[in-house]
Amino acid sequence: MSSRLLYLLRWLLELHQPLAFGTDIEVKAEVERNYRWNFSVNLLDVTSFWFGFSFISATTVVPLYISKLSSSPLPIGIAAVIAQSAWFLPQLLTANFVERLPRKLPVIVRIGFILERFPVWLLVVSAMVAVTAPMLALVIFLGGYAWRQLGAGLTATSWQDLIARTFPTERRGRFLGLSLFVGTGAGTIAAFISGYLLEAFPFSTNFVFNYLFAAVFMTLSWFFISRTREPRATGRGPRRSNRQFMSELPGIMHQDTNFRRFLVARMLLAFGAFGTGFLTVAAVDRWDIADSVVGGFTAAQLIGQAVATPGLGLLADRFGHKITLELGALAAVFTFIIAWLAPDPTWYFVVFALLGMTNGAIIVSGILIVLEFGRAEKRPTYVGLANTGVGLASLVAPLIGAVLAGLSYSLLFGMSALITLIALVALHFRVKEPRNRIVEIAAASASGENPDGEMA
Repeated sequence: MSSRLLYLLRWLLELHQPLAFGTDIEVKAEVERNYRWNFSVNLLDVTSFWFGFSFISATTVVPLYISKLSSSPLPIGIAAVIAQSAWFLPQLLTANFVERLPRKLPVIVRIGFILERFPVWLLVVSAMVAVTAPMLALVIFLGGYAWRQLGAGLTATSWQDLIARTFPTERRGRFLGLSLFVGTGAGTIAAFISGYLLEAFPFSTNFVFNYLFAAVFMTLSWFFISRTREPRATGRGPRRSNRQFMSELPGIMHQDTNFRRFLVARMLLAFGAFGTGFLTVAAVDRWDIADSVVGGFTAAQLIGQAVATPGLGLLADRFGHKITLELGALAAVFTFIIAWLAPDPTWYFVVFALLGMTNGAIIVSGILIVLEFGRAEKRPTYVGLANTGVGLASLVAPLIGAVLAGLSYSLLFGMSALITLIALVALHFRVKEPRNRIVEIAAASASGENPDGEMA
């Protein structure tokens, strides 16, 4: 790397500024002192994000837009691959780098704007040329969509570590649950606005306005998260090469039995979601529903998510995140069963409401449960392993979904329900609540025992 690029990177990450470290007690006091401020600005971040993100819903708006540009199911499958895997896949690649960073916020704010927020504006450009050059519009859309999703994945490890450092363990669930409740409430309003835009304006003017709303409010969310008061670090992670970092990963997977079992169950849950990207298209193909109804599906999904997340957050704070993740998996099973057997399109409002509940559980507990595996200094490594594993499953799943959708939607949704049920069983019977395991392992260590050879 040239000296100029290195200097630019150091400037972006604010590594040129003096670093201040604190003791555990000092940092804990700092977290408590800034708790209300950080809760407020991050609540505004999540609210603005979900309002904007609802205008580019991966399960409703995106498939509908692509279906206007191409009659082939392949681009829809590619978009589903991007939506379901691109956020997860890069996270292990950034874990070693993030562990060494004393401050995470510059990654999210300075680099994140380029990687995650700016590309949404390309979707507006895509819609502007959709009528005159549909293939060019499709290329611009998929390119911008992939840029945004991958960019979000590259900054996601830093964001999750920031949340872990900014909010105490026993209050993370209520923060994310309440934030998603308010955010998805705003997103529900956005969904109705989206439905109105799609119905009131001709193609592609309707999508120009739709994506413009997304770009403006997702940029606004970036401003709010930039106001976060990040607590000081207690130290820096060890400096090691990427080869050394990668060589440590098999040891973690071998020794931490509970995490390995969780990762298998979580990957199965992600793999079983291969029918998700085809729910809207199935309803359109089977009943020729109007575009405005798709906005209603988005609203149903967001209402389901908004209703579920506050309770899931409180439940997770009290009993741990495994039980809420299991409830999300159960909702996913019924999502695909009803989509498979629905006699008329009105049942799809139930389908999307259940899908919203599933998404709420995965966002709240699928993210936060990983933060409770392993020691604090190894948190980015665990986050990277878990989310990249999920990304690999999500990369393959939509491609299989595209093949099954070409054969039969009944086969597609039936197989999704079956694999998701297997994931639920594995999660319930094979994985132990990591919050309880921390207590067990600490007690065993104090007595000189080695419980199952697992890592704390």
